Amino acid sequence: MPSFDPSNISIRKLSRDQFESVIAWAAREGWNPGLHDAEIFWQTDPDGHYGLFLQDRLIGSGSVISYKSSYGFMGLFIMDPEFRGQGLGHRLWFARRDILLSRLRPGSAIGMDGVFAMQPFYARGGFVCTHRNLRMEGVGKTGKPGRGLVELSQIPFEKVLAFDCVHFGLPRPEFLKPWIVPDGGRGLGLLTGGELTGMGVVRPCRTGFKIGPLFAQNAAGAETIFNALSNHAVGQPLFLDLPENNPDALALAQRQGMKEVFGCARMYYGPRPRTPWERIYGVTTFELG
Repeated sequence: MPSFDPSNISIRKLSRDQFESVIAWAAREGWNPGLHDAEIFWQTDPDGHYGLFLQDRLIGSGSVISYKSSYGFMGLFIMDPEFRGQGLGHRLWFARRDILLSRLRPGSAIGMDGVFAMQPFYARGGFVCTHRNLRMEGVGKTGKPGRGLVELSQIPFEKVLAFDCVHFGLPRPEFLKPWIVPDGGRGLGLLTGGELTGMGVVRPCRTGFKIGPLFAQNAAGAETIFNALSNHAVGQPLFLDLPENNPDALALAQRQGMKEVFGCARMYYGPRPRTPWERIYGVTTFELG
């Protein structure tokens, strides 16, 4: 382990270039970020990305996203392997939690998707696990186009935003506007009787493609959207991060021949948000919720 002077350790906001390094760290950890995630994550909350520095060297990171000061999400908590096991990650994590609390209205909830091994640590910080989100891997397959599918870019954004809000819990326009038109990917909505009843996005990642979100009023609609998004990734590795507390989502993944390869514990600090998990077949991201 390297020796260092504790007085040379500081926690401060990341620059855009430094945040790009964090996404590279996430890829190194095997989290398989999207090819264009960095820019969208940054645009969502430029003040919500922090680093732990040894003088000017970035040695740890973590995002503390504030959604309209009403809900927070912690993600991208990574320590440089060279500096693990020295209590520095503990210092960074608790500082981030407190920074985020200061950015939110009193009584607001904070969510996170934490790797299973770290659950006891996060619990000591006041977080409670509600369920597991599982990363499933399969292969993109050719399928027949389903009825009622429309590019999300062709649907009035206000309708897409409202539908997303029902599932996420509050509006996130800064994130959603670029997310639904991914470069190299596809965003689709399912219209039933002229109403938006489902939506999904597939985006290119360091390895293959990842679907998220996948929201739908019922299992049939979710599968219609999934099949069309899978068709965009034919022959490529395809990933879906699904909530284990939605049995229909698990069943969909099983029908598609997908296998569990990774997972996180969904945990909350403060009041648990009212989330319609029965209509969530794929969470948007492990990093920003």
